[in-house]
Amino acid sequence: MAFTPDIIEQLARARADLRMGVPVVLTGDNAALVLAAETLSPQRLADILALGGAPVLAITARRAETLKARAYDGDLARLKLPEDASLTWVQAIADPADDLRSPMKGPLQSDRDGSALAHRAALALCKSARLLPAAVVLPMDDADSFAARHALTALPLARLADHIASASPLHPIVAARLPMEASEAGRLHIFRPEDGAEEHYAIEIGRPDRSKPVLARLHSACFTGDILGSLKCDCGPQLRGALTQMGAEGAGVLLYLNQEGRGIGLANKMRAYSLQDQGFDTVEANHRLGFEDDERDFRLGADILKSMGFSAVRLLTNNPKKVDMMTTCGITVAERVPLKVGENRHNTAYLATKARKSGHLL
Repeated sequence: MAFTPDIIEQLARARADLRMGVPVVLTGDNAALVLAAETLSPQRLADILALGGAPVLAITARRAETLKARAYDGDLARLKLPEDASLTWVQAIADPADDLRSPMKGPLQSDRDGSALAHRAALALCKSARLLPAAVVLPMDDADSFAARHALTALPLARLADHIASASPLHPIVAARLPMEASEAGRLHIFRPEDGAEEHYAIEIGRPDRSKPVLARLHSACFTGDILGSLKCDCGPQLRGALTQMGAEGAGVLLYLNQEGRGIGLANKMRAYSLQDQGFDTVEANHRLGFEDDERDFRLGADILKSMGFSAVRLLTNNPKKVDMMTTCGITVAERVPLKVGENRHNTAYLATKARKSGHLL
């Protein structure tokens, strides 16, 4: 009988648990108890300290660089929790909001012994849950029985790496006609991933010929720009400009991918905005939060295009990396179509950073 959740369904549960502040257990070799730093409560911190052992706070190497902490594991650092560690201490390490006001967080001692597999998985889980990439991790010998006693989600560590890193299969759910300002000949397609993450959308204009390169754009969701008309970015003008151009040509497909804030989520994007107000550029802000420049997965776009019958595109983008990613994923990019719109006095520095640090052709 197939009632037991598989690894994909267990991952969805784990993400939801971490967002609520509920621990998850990683089982097998290098087993550990994991709690997300962002949603950690004082009581659960006290409980994990009471268990004994050697709990650490896992942070990414990007965040460790800001804190001047040793990242012995390359991509992450395992910071030893002081015996009197408080929730304030943990969250000050995880969240850079008060870094400038209180720059001295240490002394910070990094663990360099043993495996970092569980810690790496914990950070990947936090990222996939759109939380700050920081987790309290306690190695455990009796992980399976501990998870059973406390009714916690248990994930086999040995199977996590491939599933966290892989793109979840997407399934078409429904499509319906949608007349729009850009074109009355619009159709909206909904795609749902198997892993319980956000749905993604394809807006089809007209009846594009599947045998020819279609005018296409991979547009990442931007609540502030697309909906609120934010002047801090060029996302809203790019969205409307792409649809207008497709409408004028009579055919096209715009993929609206729910990867807000370059894949870090709206809450973390707002944290990055707060850091930008302190004087950091968009890349520096992401790094201080513990993220990479860009955490998006454009394999999603290639998968949707293929499922809709497209194999070649004229890609509306200023980002050469999107062209490379589409090619790598088996989509032929017959032409890169520039989309230079939306510059204003509020986003000039932002656009300059995209050009200088992210290679955008602006």
